[in-house]
Amino acid sequence: MPKLDMLQELQLRTQLQLLIQQHRDLDTAIVSLEQTGTSDQLQLRRLKKMKLDIKDKIQQIENMLIPDIIA
Repeated sequence: MPKLDMLQELQLRTQLQLLIQQHRDLDTAIVSLEQTGTSDQLQLRRLKKMKLDIKDKIQQIENMLIPDIIA
């Protein structure tokens, strides 16, 4: 993978922070819906899928920012 320039790295780190915040917000929303007991199961599934998608994006960006260590 080519080395990132400073601007690219800054953009990725900014995007990473936004995704982490979205992930936390979704987690809070899911917990809140589950605690009410009257939650819509379809809505819960959608939120959980969104949370997983965001987690995958977070992992992709982290992999781009952290170079592989060759053992």
